[in-house]
Amino acid sequence: MYHPFSVAETIKTAWDIFKKNFITISVYSIIAFLLSFIMGIIISILLPSSEFYPKLFASFVLVLIQAFTTLGLYKLIFTLIDSEYYEFEFKQVLPNIKMIFSYLCVIFIIGFFIATYEIFILRKLEKDSLSYQIADYIGAGIGLYTILRIMFFNSFIVDDKSGPIESLRQSIALTKNYISKVVLILSIIISMIVLLILLYLSYQAIAVILFFVFVYPFVNIVLIAMYRKLIYSHQDVDDIVAEAL
Repeated sequence: MYHPFSVAETIKTAWDIFKKNFITISVYSIIAFLLSFIMGIIISILLPSSEFYPKLFASFVLVLIQAFTTLGLYKLIFTLIDSEYYEFEFKQVLPNIKMIFSYLCVIFIIGFFIATYEIFILRKLEKDSLSYQIADYIGAGIGLYTILRIMFFNSFIVDDKSGPIESLRQSIALTKNYISKVVLILSIIISMIVLLILLYLSYQAIAVILFFVFVYPFVNIVLIAMYRKLIYSHQDVDDIVAEAL
């Protein structure tokens, strides 16, 4: 392979991107959080939480907002990377309806399989029994492995304008033979989150600020950098940041 995938280079690339665009990405992250937070408060005030259909509608609205802000962050990062040497307009970083629809479809597909496993497997077993625990562990293992294989569906939806099923297939193909390195990078990300949780126990305000200003945007940049580098490793070409990224 001309330029094999490297965990160290991926983290370094992500850090370079974050440093160059720190203010832009961090400001977006904070605005996205405030939007979700404010909408959550408005919905909780306007809709009675005890009724099923209003609660279902509220959940859908919140998922829709989360889809818009998540895809918006991905589109912003991709645009900052690809527009390094030329100006871009604000509308370029807004996700379109197709992207949001594809994202929601994937989320509902994942939710459908989780609910199906819960209803038809776990609920058929006696809770706290050995068979229930085994089924629970098997489900968790399958779920974790599935997440590792489909974790780049966001990137394909934004970068390749893929549909829901296509983005899942592409992510599965992209992670083939790279699971160990994906796990290593995710371990680094999880370590950052654990440290943040420990900090939160003593300094809540500082931990919250660090999450939205640094951890949340940086984690997503790492995932996008990993996605691009895996693509170029599969294509067997060099991944010079200025060109490949």
